[in-house]
Amino acid sequence: MSDNIFQRIDAPERTDEERAIIRVADATHRLNEAVQRAVSSGLSVELVRVSRFHDSNGNWGDQVVPTIREGNSKTKN
Repeated sequence: MSDNIFQRIDAPERTDEERAIIRVADATHRLNEAVQRAVSSGLSVELVRVSRFHDSNGNWGDQVVPTIREGNSKTKN
């Protein structure tokens, strides 16, 4: 009997679509955390759609850039 109580379990196979959804969800989560950190440090952040990516099958996705300005609590010298 082995002393190792852990055994490897292979991750389930995912479709390309499932992997794409997970990538977008992970990136969105990281973006939201970055926005919260920026706001907490005294900045205002707005995400602005600058374009829409289309494929040849009728699918599309918005592409954004951040617009960042100094927050109201900052004082100018």
